[in-house]
Amino acid sequence: MTTTTASTEVGEPAVRKTPPGPARRPRRPGWLRRVSLPYLLLLPALLLELLVHLVPMVIGIVVSFKELTQFYIRDWTAAPWNALDNYKMSVDFNAPVGEALLNSFLITVAFTVLSVGLCWLIGTAAAIFLQDNFRGRGVLRALFLVPYALPVYTAVITWVFMFQHDNGLVNHVLHDQLGITDKPSFWLIGDNAFIALLTVSVWKGWPFAFLIVMAGLQNIPKELYEAASLDGAGMWQQIRRITMPSLRPVNQVLVLVLFLWTFNDFNTPYVLFGKTPPDAGDLISVHIYQASFVTWNFGTGSAMSVLLLLFLLVVTGLYLVFTSRGRKAADV
Repeated sequence: MTTTTASTEVGEPAVRKTPPGPARRPRRPGWLRRVSLPYLLLLPALLLELLVHLVPMVIGIVVSFKELTQFYIRDWTAAPWNALDNYKMSVDFNAPVGEALLNSFLITVAFTVLSVGLCWLIGTAAAIFLQDNFRGRGVLRALFLVPYALPVYTAVITWVFMFQHDNGLVNHVLHDQLGITDKPSFWLIGDNAFIALLTVSVWKGWPFAFLIVMAGLQNIPKELYEAASLDGAGMWQQIRRITMPSLRPVNQVLVLVLFLWTFNDFNTPYVLFGKTPPDAGDLISVHIYQASFVTWNFGTGSAMSVLLLLFLLVVTGLYLVFTSRGRKAADV
């Protein structure tokens, strides 16, 4: 690099001039880098999502318009199209197929409402109870989470042995020790199957509600309870005025997740009753399985699955709309 010294008057410092260097290339805008990087990072997960969920979903929708039976199982694309016949058969409640589907749907709705309500009630009560510091609180928290931590098959198969008619623990306690029942009951067949299914579902699901509500309670400032106590508010008033309003966003998500999980639950009734559950325990997930894999009518089973998906989408959308309006009204 060459420098030159300009002529100056006496007493003035010399000024060095440096010739300009090569022009720099224009840099890529920063906002473009910030926008493109997240999409690049999400691309692998998006591709896996397409392969695992969306592709089978699209294939299932296509199958619902076909007469896919065991005769075309080797090449399902060769199955003939039957337009909306599978859907018409599923919603024809005067025919045997539609009547059985409607009965299974109503049983599933009753089962879901009771299970979600009891799971939320027990989980919320346990979480509020364990907010106070006392000896053994950590042990109780760990014990409460055991049903949620156990594998589904292990937990449900244990209840199968407990619900046995001859030597089951449930009949031993209710009949032999407490004398509540006149004779040992059949819990896995008949009308009692609904009670057995509901018991297992609540026992398995309420620890999840307990865990979520307990996490939500950590964000409520203790100063609110202290101020309420100084104003003379009792425990129930504090729960009503402070705890429940503060847990509204948590409960909104919790109830929705419990609803979707319970309504679509397949493992619990399948392990509890097997491939052919009694009428009282005929949840719609197992019913669709029977329509598809037992009768080998995959077109009808796919149509039932699509109808179930549409129902869940509508219920979820309405639930989110109404709960969002409720939150806005409460904030105002």
